[in-house]
Amino acid sequence: MKTRKFGNTDIEVTPVGLGTWAIGGWMWGGTDESDSIDTIHTAIDKGIKLIDTAPVYGFGRSEEIVGKALAGGRRDQVVLATKVAMNWNDDESVWRDARAERIQREVEDSLRRLQTDTIDIYQIHWPDPVTPMEETARAVEKLLKDGKIRAVGVSNFTPEEMDEFQKFAPLHSLQPPYNLFERGIENDILPYCRDKGLATITYGGLCRGLLTGKMSKESEFEGDDLRNNDPKFQGERFEQYLNAVAALQDYAESNYGKSVLSLALRWLIDQEGVTTALWGARRPDQLDPVSNVEGWSLSGEDMKAIDAILAEHIKDPVGPEFMAPPSREE
Repeated sequence: MKTRKFGNTDIEVTPVGLGTWAIGGWMWGGTDESDSIDTIHTAIDKGIKLIDTAPVYGFGRSEEIVGKALAGGRRDQVVLATKVAMNWNDDESVWRDARAERIQREVEDSLRRLQTDTIDIYQIHWPDPVTPMEETARAVEKLLKDGKIRAVGVSNFTPEEMDEFQKFAPLHSLQPPYNLFERGIENDILPYCRDKGLATITYGGLCRGLLTGKMSKESEFEGDDLRNNDPKFQGERFEQYLNAVAALQDYAESNYGKSVLSLALRWLIDQEGVTTALWGARRPDQLDPVSNVEGWSLSGEDMKAIDAILAEHIKDPVGPEFMAPPSREE
């Protein structure tokens, strides 16, 4: 895959990255460690060069698995991204915590779990409205100066929050939610990143599995699966999204001989300002479609046709706002 420059740093990544939230198991249920390691190795072999994870995914488990997978010579083959500024307790409740002391502790824990001396992209997972932005930004800037991280990123930040952050520290990237069904960042966030030269590492490219084409009205989600709380997967709205997926599948097959999954990721990669689209996988075979995303692009007419399909079928759209974790108490 063609590499893309990462902001104003010397890091380069491919258009598709592997998001290990699926491997970590926090949002999608448990997983097998051996399968997860094989999946990471397969991703690297297929040319995927960015691995994105976070401490809160599996409460450290995802980072540990990534560390094991990259040990023994694989570390230098990837851009390694993780996050900071989430906290949790024994009952697995999570909340935002971007205090300097939390950041200092988390980076050491992440370096240990990941079995590395340096994190390539270190991202504030969610803005913490309780902690002053200056405290958060200066704590991360110190890690940059100390060589523990190579680039500074934020996730789920607004343009105003990014402006405030950059008063005190450099910023290289944003990780926002973005896919065919969740396009709120097109209004202000994506133009902001293009204007400021920030790289974007988009997550949720397949909208929590909706855009794989493998779901039906009978699909059920067990335990603490995030989709049990996602309004898209409830009642009549779920049916609207499934109808849109079916129409997109027909369009992809008729015009390109591709699956709706390939169409969804190609659409994402073709958006101006998108640097990398994260792809979640648990097993090596789930990476088989990667090759179907390469070697073609969507035209302007395709983009209009896709918008028309969405407008026809989705009468009650909803974004990813439900995913926002609570703030900590002061």
